[in-house]
Order: sequence, then structure tokens, then C-alpha cells
Amino acid sequence: MKVRGRAVRPRDAGGDRPHVVIIGGGFGGLEAAKALAGRPVRVTLIDRSNHHLFQPLLYQVAMAGLSPTEVAIPIRSVLRNKDNVHTVLGNVAAVDLEGRRVDLDDGESFDFDYLVIAAGARPAYFGQEHWRAHAPPLKSVEDATEIRREVLLAFERAERMANDLQRRKKLTLAIVGGGPTGVELAGALVELSQSILSGDFRRVQTQEVRVVLIEGGDRLLSGMSEASSREAKLALEAMGVEIILNRMARDIDERGVHLDDRIVEAETIVWAAGVRASALAESIDVPKDQAGRIIVRHDCSLPNHPNAFAIGDIARFDTEDGPLPGVSPVAMQQGRYVARWILRTVEGRSTKPFRYRDKGTMATIGRRRAVADVLGVTMTGYPAWLAWLFVHLFFLVGFKNRVFVLLQWIGAYVFESRGARLITFNDRKQRSETPPRRFNAGPRSVETAS
Repeated sequence: MKVRGRAVRPRDAGGDRPHVVIIGGGFGGLEAAKALAGRPVRVTLIDRSNHHLFQPLLYQVAMAGLSPTEVAIPIRSVLRNKDNVHTVLGNVAAVDLEGRRVDLDDGESFDFDYLVIAAGARPAYFGQEHWRAHAPPLKSVEDATEIRREVLLAFERAERMANDLQRRKKLTLAIVGGGPTGVELAGALVELSQSILSGDFRRVQTQEVRVVLIEGGDRLLSGMSEASSREAKLALEAMGVEIILNRMARDIDERGVHLDDRIVEAETIVWAAGVRASALAESIDVPKDQAGRIIVRHDCSLPNHPNAFAIGDIARFDTEDGPLPGVSPVAMQQGRYVARWILRTVEGRSTKPFRYRDKGTMATIGRRRAVADVLGVTMTGYPAWLAWLFVHLFFLVGFKNRVFVLLQWIGAYVFESRGARLITFNDRKQRSETPPRRFNAGPRSVETAS
């Protein structure tokens, strides 16, 4: 059998062990691959990037606190000693559930006995994709380094402005979305400007920096308790963040963010207002919700396809309390569960429905400030911040990354310094020209990382 000129790999090539194909090397996909390593199955993990990204710390890359190599690790490095796991760098173009085949955009195909779709999510602009040119998202290493460049360039441009009014506009930084990403970005922006950059520049004054956090709902951190939401708001306001609630963005252009009653004129805007399922979900003929997520059954399988599973941000798993949130613990637990389900099925043993164990939610606000909801208890301030540090170090993939991040955090805490304040450009043409004020909103390939 041929597909686009390349032979489809036979399902039993290399032995008669069942073949498991995993799409996406994010939290869910990587956990599934690790759980299947060394077991009586063959595993092929496909991802469009060669690295696993620890997204909860991505905002620190954008705010010059960490470098990309400290929050990302090559997938092959993680799975290097897993002899039954094969890693493939490629974009998935189509999934044939009936034919049990995954096609890549370069023509190569993989047959499967079991399929795990962990392709993650992408930013949602609510039908206004042109906003991306003015308000980039924070979903990838490339996004983080571009945001870092624009924030640092805003200070560089402001330093050259003799007019106070023009300089203040250059130093207005707006964040759309009051979830964990928006809250953490806002706090980090204030610390970057007040503790670090104000000492590096002569004309830029700390009081001229304006950080605006815009949220369409009536409170920040809507997925956390009201106590955590209230504490986060008070802490950010004490740091000098301007918080605008109950206001939806009506338009975003070169002037700034257009609200119902005003325009927030900003030099730099970051989009943290929502996500929807990866574009790969659109090509799969299964039930989906309004956010494009695949609606899965009690065992994370696709309706009418018990050998195919969707986990993490691309999946909608409904419980008595509503759908599970799109957070990394959900994806990780689902990845391990699906791996166990496959192994038990291969061995002819019975399986149980998936049950999510909610161990809590947390968000950092800044230096020695955080909120956490753990087992029904709300923690705030310094204890919550210490808990946040421990949890994120524990789940960060790679021992070397843990050590480097810990050292960076110790240095930042003791010396109040950030070592990743580099302004980099993508090509020679961009280096030679005046840096663009807004981001490149060119097309992107299908995301396959949860």
C-alpha cells in the first residue's frame, strides 16, 4: 500500500507487539510515552517540535527571568533510554480512525493499534485573528522570545524619547486576560521594570511604567477560589498594576486595546485571554464542543473508537462538576491513565473509568507573592510562593534544568538581577532594519504539543 509515494509502515514491523502512536510531546503525550516505555508495546511519538516545553514557566522566559533552554528539553533526551519508543519530528496532516493510520504532511504514514491524541491547544482570538499582529500569545518558545524582545525594545525606544508623554506611551504594557498567565505576566512585568530595567536606563523612570491587566469577567483567576482571586487583585494593585474588570476587548490595533468606553493606548500588548483546541482536531470527524475540543468518553476514548484516545487541552472530559480544566495535571494524569488502559487491555485485564485527582491550583504574583488553593485550603503570600517554587521545580523535566532554574531563582532573589535580557532577531534583514513595532502574524503550522 502506498500513500503519497511512500510506503505505509506495516503495523507489525519489528515484531508482533501492538503499535501505539502518540501525537504530541507535551505533558500528556510525554507521560503516556514514559508510562509505556519498557512494556510489551511499540511506541511512536510524533511532535512538530523537537522539545518538550514546560509552559507554566514560559512567562519567565518572556520576562527575561529564564532562558528557553531552562524551560525546554529535547524529547529525544527524555526518551533516550526507552528502547521501545521511537520519536518522530513532523507535522500530522490527517488521522484516519477507520483505517488506523496517521499521515504526516511530508507523505510518511504510521499505522497504529492504539492512538493517543495529545496535540494541545492554540490561542483563541474569538474570530479576530488579525489581532495576533498586535497582541501575540504566549504558547511557545518563539512567542516568549518575541515578547521579551518587544518589551526590552519598548524600554530602548523610551530611552531615546525626550518628550515625557511619548515616553509614557512607549512604557505602557497591556495584558488581555486575567487568568494565571495574565496575572503572572503582570507581576513579572512590574518586577522587571521596577527592580531591573529602571537601573539600566537614564531617562526611564519607574513611575512612568504602566502595566494594565484587562479581564472580561468580574474577577481575576476565575478558576480559583474567590479568596485567591481577591488576594491576587490586592497584591497586583499594591505593586502598581492597573486592573480593568468587566471589559471585553472590542478591537486591538496599532493604537492599543479598544474597550467599550475607552482605548488603552499601549506600546506592547500580550494576549492571554483564551485558547481553543489544536487545528488537528478540526480534521477528525468526531463530536466537539464550541472550543473545538474532542468530546471523550469516561475512559478518555473517542466515541465509537475505543482504541483511540484524546487527552489534555485537545480533549473535553465532562464530570459532575463540569469539564476538566486545561491544566498540566489533568493532561499528565490522563496520559498515565491511558497508558495503563492500553497495557491492561493488551494483557486481557479489565479497566476502570478515569478519575481526576485535583491536588490544587496556584499562581505566582511576584517576588514572595503567590496564591494557592490546595485540598480546599487557600494559601497566600510567602508560604504560597514557596509552595509554588517547590511544585514547579518538582515537575520540571530534566535534572539539569531543575538545577539551573533553581540557581537562577536564587540569583534573582538575592541579587535582584535577571540574566536573560537579550534582544535577538530572526534574520539578517530584521537586524539591518529598524525593529518592527508589532509582531509578525504569519501563518503557523499545526500544533502537536500538549
